[in-house]
Amino acid sequence: MTNLSNPDQEFEAVSEEEVARYLEEHPDFFERHENLLGELKLPHRAGGTISLVERQVATLRKKNFQLESKLRDLVDVARGNEDLSHKIHHFATRLLAAGSRPQAVEIAEELLRSSLAADVAVLVLFDTDVDEFPERSRFLRLIDRNDSELGPFKTFLHTSEPRCGLIRDTQREFLFRNDAAEIGSAALIPLGENCSTGLLAIGSHDADHFHPGKSMDFLSRLGDLLGCALAIR
Repeated sequence: MTNLSNPDQEFEAVSEEEVARYLEEHPDFFERHENLLGELKLPHRAGGTISLVERQVATLRKKNFQLESKLRDLVDVARGNEDLSHKIHHFATRLLAAGSRPQAVEIAEELLRSSLAADVAVLVLFDTDVDEFPERSRFLRLIDRNDSELGPFKTFLHTSEPRCGLIRDTQREFLFRNDAAEIGSAALIPLGENCSTGLLAIGSHDADHFHPGKSMDFLSRLGDLLGCALAIR
């Protein structure tokens, strides 16, 4: 190939591929021939031409904007995780202070609606003496583990993993009853291994709030804490 480093040399015809390969192998070419940078012109998408330097500056600005956007997203995620961590800590300390299962249920209902901003939340406890909870609210549901109403939850009851997203109509109607029509998405959280204690359901009016791609760590910790507090007889 003709020596491109000497601009005074008479060039033979070279292909675009050879020029491109040479520039890749000699990235400092334009440092040694700065005068060429001002002469090179590139087509501009908006019409007209711009110099190679202007194109490079525009490209670097675009990359910088993209990096700043990614950094902002990471900072937002970090702040969100920190906020959730504080809420979990507060949830744990409040549950530790509960002197009984009814008190633990009362605390859970309060925190889910205030600190965690749940649109609708329902706690389902299995095989529980009704006399233990003389006062019940829409939040608490007591049912036998083998009740036929739990048929739509058969698969979920044999897992130990929370689920997020759309749920079946029969599940939504059982859990949220009069509020079922307003629930766009929900999280189902097992309490105890294979839902031995029960399950917690959190419903959102937003169809995208709970989705299958949502991180399950927070929900798992929430279930572990509440499950342990309610397992104490």
